[in-house]
Amino acid sequence: MPTRVHFPTHIYCEPLQPSGLAKFNADLAEECRQLRDYDDAGRKWSAKNYPGGYTSYASMNELHRFSSTFATLEKKFLRHARAFAKTLDFDLCGRSVRMTDCWVNIMPPTAAHSMHLHPLSFISGTYYVATPAGCPGLKFEDPRLDRFMAAPPRLPDHRPANRIHLTYPAVAGNIILFESWLRHEVTSNRVDAERISISFNFNWS
Repeated sequence: MPTRVHFPTHIYCEPLQPSGLAKFNADLAEECRQLRDYDDAGRKWSAKNYPGGYTSYASMNELHRFSSTFATLEKKFLRHARAFAKTLDFDLCGRSVRMTDCWVNIMPPTAAHSMHLHPLSFISGTYYVATPAGCPGLKFEDPRLDRFMAAPPRLPDHRPANRIHLTYPAVAGNIILFESWLRHEVTSNRVDAERISISFNFNWS
């Protein structure tokens, strides 16, 4: 082959566990909604910074440190994060992968999450708890987009590897991991039901 692929962008997507996800997610969704009801500071911050939605990002973003449910989730997430780090050929120099942040996102109709990245971490991800049919997925942006300059448009049938934007559908029970520098967004939720997810970051220390 005269043309080879270099500098790939890796995205990991896998069910959190082999079975039992329906009951697990139903209980988890209930706890996420209870957290929203309890979190006055988070609701106030969300009203200003996350219109229409709720996130505990600015109020309770270390849920794994005081909730047994989220501490259990941390262990499950960690298994996947270690597998992803191995795929990326990271040399952790004898250090361990550690979850630093973990927060809840609830997106009712019209709520959206604009393009962003996750600084001060090396692996980030999301776990889908409740995903009503038709709710938005996680949209990734080609990290080279600002360097395309005078590039022509892509062919209508271009290969997934050559897409400028790529959306992974939101599937309840799936965990998605990516390197923290990769920009991503969630477009407006246009279905009449709540989309619930849990976001998190990993560092190594």
